[in-house]
Amino acid sequence: MDTTLFKRRSEYEWEITPRGGMRVPAVIFASESLIRDMDHKVHEQVCNVAALPGIVQAAYAMPDAHWGYGFPIGGVAAFDPAEGGVISAGGVGFDISCGVRCLLTSLTRDDLIPVQKQLADTLYKRIPAGVGSTGRVHLNRAEMDAMLRGGARWAVEQGFGTAADLERIEERGRMHGAKPEHVSDKAKKRQQDEMGTLGSGNHYLEVQHVSRIYDDRIADIYGIHESDIVISIHCGSRGLGHQIGTEFLKKMAVAAPNYGIHLPDRELACAPIDSPVGEEYLGAMRAAINCALANRQILTQLVREVFAEVLPESELPLLYDVSHNTCKVEEHIVDGKPRRLFVHRKGATRAFGPGHPEIPEALRDAGQPVLIGGSMGTGSYILAGTKEAEAHSFSSACHGAGRAMSRHRAYKKWRGRQVVDELAERGILIRSPSSRGVAEEAPGAYKDVSAVVDVAEYAGLARKVARLEPLICVKG
Repeated sequence: MDTTLFKRRSEYEWEITPRGGMRVPAVIFASESLIRDMDHKVHEQVCNVAALPGIVQAAYAMPDAHWGYGFPIGGVAAFDPAEGGVISAGGVGFDISCGVRCLLTSLTRDDLIPVQKQLADTLYKRIPAGVGSTGRVHLNRAEMDAMLRGGARWAVEQGFGTAADLERIEERGRMHGAKPEHVSDKAKKRQQDEMGTLGSGNHYLEVQHVSRIYDDRIADIYGIHESDIVISIHCGSRGLGHQIGTEFLKKMAVAAPNYGIHLPDRELACAPIDSPVGEEYLGAMRAAINCALANRQILTQLVREVFAEVLPESELPLLYDVSHNTCKVEEHIVDGKPRRLFVHRKGATRAFGPGHPEIPEALRDAGQPVLIGGSMGTGSYILAGTKEAEAHSFSSACHGAGRAMSRHRAYKKWRGRQVVDELAERGILIRSPSSRGVAEEAPGAYKDVSAVVDVAEYAGLARKVARLEPLICVKG
């Protein structure tokens, strides 16, 4: 993008002053090199978000921002229902509650290397991945509704994991306000055999080692040390979330004119928060959040079973589970006053600072863990939320590296076998049912995750705690 389009607030904040239909400024967090490399569509989309009714303070884009559907990926915006604020399905995205959970282990890199291939093969055999993948859990109508209401709590009741896990999950494992009756039969049918599956695209299960610690105090609170083995699980609500997004975008596009809402882009279809369509979407979206939480909880149990078989001395407690594509009701200070806001995060992570009551007590002094995924051949990061992010971005941070090129371009440039072989030479074992999927997710198709994370820290969005590097990656 052309930097002359912005007013520079600071070295890592770029403002677009309100113009046209914009109600508030738009702000992008980025270094000069990152903002120059962003597609101009990010500028267009974040300005469009700033024009939506009831938006508060600013429309934000994180340093990993890239072109998305309606909102840019990496978009954050908060709306006040008392000022006609809206809920937008495009502001949450199709993969509702896509997120990452991180499991700790009692292992080091030296423990894992002798069984690396066996572990990779066994994980690939036991963890369903790829387009249309199905799991060992089949839900009837009553079980589906119970899962959509109960989330990870439901999964634990079914024997997947332990009650201790729930303390380390957003919303303690269950999103309140879920309304399965607002989830269509088609969405439920798509999900009935997909629980406990990774899916496709950028979703993965990765076994990683901690290659560097940046903050000893926070790392100690989190229970991570250099050379430790950790496991990251990245997935969401699968077909159910996608179907909910598809259906409600259509409903909102039809409903918007009835409420006098002019859409700068049809992809930003929305409805007033307190309207019938808005309330139905909130109920369905919260059910999809529970679906994603339950899905990651089931996958956690499957991973623990594999480790118990291959490395029986291991323990796999949960560090944290955080979602990327949600709309949450939160209290934030705006102009010196607390306000109840509906915070949309699309490809962005909640990042509450130290002392926040929503953070598990054992982690509260450090701030909320912020889990940043990289790509198959690069690093991932664990960060900690900061108090500064409250004022900067409604306590939000980036969620990953962000794509640097489309999947189509990546597939034309690389071949899956080539990527797998090159990574194997570096000691990273890839297991995937799709050669095309591996090519589309080639490391070179993503931005430099370290540059993205550095900006998040320099801008005060989150603090670096640890860098993780992959050893095994199971891809969809």
